[in-house]
Amino acid sequence: MRRTTTLAITAALAGGLLFTATPAQAAATADVRAGGIVICEINKMRQQVDELKSKAAKLDRLGAHDEAKKTRAQAAAIQRKIKNCQDAENNA
Repeated sequence: MRRTTTLAITAALAGGLLFTATPAQAAATADVRAGGIVICEINKMRQQVDELKSKAAKLDRLGAHDEAKKTRAQAAAIQRKIKNCQDAENNA
């Protein structure tokens, strides 16, 4: 697990990371624990990105292009979270 300080996550949030822009299952992967430490489960988040991309491809094949676009947007939001977690860790 990767830990970052509350200050680093606050900076990431100010930089445009919005937790409300991601699905509920993705929001659980980066959570604040007691003491102001944020845990980023990057491997779990990467798995979610892969699953969402696969789902989007399937939706495209079925002709549900709008739903596929939304699913890709969810995957991109999680990917941004991963990058922000890694950047925060590197700057800590």
